[in-house]
Amino acid sequence: MFQLVKKDNNTKARIGKLTTAHGIIESPFFMPVGTNATVKTLWFESLLEFDTQIVLSNAYHLFLRPGLDVIGEAGGLHRFMSWDGPILTDSGGYQVFSLAKLRKLTDSGVQFQSHYDGSLQFFTPEKVVDIQRVLGSDIMMALDECAPYPCERKQAQEAVKRTTVWARQAREHFLKVQEEKTQQFQFGIIQGATFKDLREQSAREILDIGFDGYAIGGVSVGEPVPVMFETLDWVMLLLPEHKPRYFMGIGLPDQIVKAVGQGVDMFDTCIPTRYGRHGSAFTSEGRIVIRNAAYIKDFGPIDTACGCRVCKKYTRSYIRHLFNCNEILGLNLIAYHNVYFYVNLMKQIRTAIADNCFPEFQKKFLEKYKSELEPSIA
Repeated sequence: MFQLVKKDNNTKARIGKLTTAHGIIESPFFMPVGTNATVKTLWFESLLEFDTQIVLSNAYHLFLRPGLDVIGEAGGLHRFMSWDGPILTDSGGYQVFSLAKLRKLTDSGVQFQSHYDGSLQFFTPEKVVDIQRVLGSDIMMALDECAPYPCERKQAQEAVKRTTVWARQAREHFLKVQEEKTQQFQFGIIQGATFKDLREQSAREILDIGFDGYAIGGVSVGEPVPVMFETLDWVMLLLPEHKPRYFMGIGLPDQIVKAVGQGVDMFDTCIPTRYGRHGSAFTSEGRIVIRNAAYIKDFGPIDTACGCRVCKKYTRSYIRHLFNCNEILGLNLIAYHNVYFYVNLMKQIRTAIADNCFPEFQKKFLEKYKSELEPSIA
């Protein structure tokens, strides 16, 4: 599914192509998060305006609501949500972390108490594969256990062990039930918390199973940013060059730019829309909070360097007014700009790698963004 097109000479950045049943995706790329089969406040037509290549949805949430009977009868997730492009579905492993008070872990799987109606649902690695086959996502994730931060070494060890067992079961089931007419890919997830030897152990074990791509999970769960990148360094040294690499759940724009320099191909985060709902907008010079009084009479765009239709037409002053009046349009405008900013940033990154100037691009971006992160080096 993955073709490596070009590598940067001075960093580990690279561009590639992922071929899926619903289109070719140029990497590195960002996936807007559409947990419930929608990227909050945005039409899919809006995402297509600025060439969004792929969206992410969540198998756990969609299983609970609207349910597989609804999505299956609709003809799969693509038809249900009227999105013709590629879709990646998460497995529910993050919910092992985020819904810790509503779940019970066993070696066989995880029992969730639905946060909607209190019903008990038991997810096995095989069941998660079957759920995602009904959804029809182009890329499905294997069930894993995401350990919290901080955690004791014993808890991290147990999560690694369980993740490996579940990954093996998920892969065996996937290969058994996969049909030629249904072109889906399956990624394994590497865990290990903030313990170097456990991260390396998990990477070796997941790689030995043999997935279509590999993800670094259990990050962006509260650990300091330097620790997150140290964790990435441990794992990236072990990942094969010919498979896509996915850094799950990060992050802020400067974090993405740095991680690309370390060889990451795929990113997702709910930050553009979540921060947007609270009035934060991302710009080439850093994040601003549009609700602040400083923008009462600011009649310039959110970002003078941005070419999105929001920045071409609407002012900071007007968008601030919408937020302070609780007008839904304010949410839409800032979400549109933020997701555009992320998707367009990935375009700029791919161009910089192709033009042999990624180190210069990265240094300039981090400086202008006022980031505290250091540029990546080979």
